[in-house]
Amino acid sequence: MTNAKLPPVGFLGGGKMATALIQGILRVGLAEASAILVGEPLPEARDALARATGVRVLDDNAEVVRHAQVVVLAVKPQVMDAVLREIAPLVGPGHLVVSVAAGITLSQIQGVFSSGVRVVRVMPNTPCLVGCGASCYALGSQATTADGQIVRQLLGAVGSVHEVPESLLDAVTGLSGSGPAFVALVVEALADGGVRVGLPRSLALSLAVQTVLGTAQLLRQTGTHPAQLKDAVASPGGTTIAGLHALEKGGLRAALMDAVEAATRRATELGRQ
Repeated sequence: MTNAKLPPVGFLGGGKMATALIQGILRVGLAEASAILVGEPLPEARDALARATGVRVLDDNAEVVRHAQVVVLAVKPQVMDAVLREIAPLVGPGHLVVSVAAGITLSQIQGVFSSGVRVVRVMPNTPCLVGCGASCYALGSQATTADGQIVRQLLGAVGSVHEVPESLLDAVTGLSGSGPAFVALVVEALADGGVRVGLPRSLALSLAVQTVLGTAQLLRQTGTHPAQLKDAVASPGGTTIAGLHALEKGGLRAALMDAVEAATRRATELGRQ
């Protein structure tokens, strides 16, 4: 990935995802704080973001768009339409528009702007907050290979990046977008299990977090298939296979698959609304 500086970037919305992306950009040196502007309507959010990043944070979206060549739409899906219509007269072919909103399609965004506006739809996830995100993006019909490289730089500052067809982005939302909540629930349940069998709460939670983190690192660094790792840990007649049997009886595998499917359906519904 190139180390070239990003063009001037403007964020509409100053929440957690915008904060994570801005901190990543600054951390890896893709832009100076002076090259980033943020539009955020809530005074307390403006103050928090300015303190956390050192960038200028305004309550004027129009000023942000006029400043930026890359406009990142980091607002909730429910307010996206209003924000798009507010900035549409100011956005032209010289802008690259990057949407972080779940379920809002490229055609919906492009339909609000004049022809020739380049749009990219992205789906990051909350581990971006600690530089370990899993993000995907899809290019709009007017977006170029160079635009894709800019988005790869932007998202690569906070984790891994994959390009996918837009048809897969709702599924990405269901897996990696919603997945941190599913994993957090698993961690909490593991810790509760530890408490049930006598471990102090703080120790149980620490062991659960480190076990999930270490397992993920092991899978990533070795390229081992999860089934191989599971089989390697489960010795004949041992403790692990007894626990795995309990998980199978409880339907853990099917429940997680159903969770991803339900989250994917909801992402699609949000886009339709």
